Amino acid sequence: VQLQASGGGLVQAGDSLKLSCTTSERNFNAYAIGWFRQAPGKVPEFVGGISWTGNNKYYADSVKGRFTVSRDNDNNTAYLTMRSLKPEDTALYYCTSDLWGAGEVFADPKLGQGTLVTVSS
Repeated sequence: VQLQASGGGLVQAGDSLKLSCTTSERNFNAYAIGWFRQAPGKVPEFVGGISWTGNNKYYADSVKGRFTVSRDNDNNTAYLTMRSLKPEDTALYYCTSDLWGAGEVFADPKLGQGTLVTVSS
């Protein structure tokens, strides 16, 4: 499914930000949604994921306790709520999908167009 991430911006350290991931395609509720980010000069890294059921959520250690993944199947949207942002969270954030996935592993993520999050110190 083709996804579009949005909601990025420039914030200060300690602020919060909520990213959205939407699609106009059907069967959104059949897909696990994963969030990845890519900082300048670095490879993309997994941030968090939510299973197609919404019952299981997984996070990278670097964001555990600060970031929350969620989904609203009625509106074909997934969210990444980010709190206590740090300058090292600065990156291009992407969302991807995995049909009937558990939300923990996205073997071949199609990252598409991301949304930029910049955290100033």
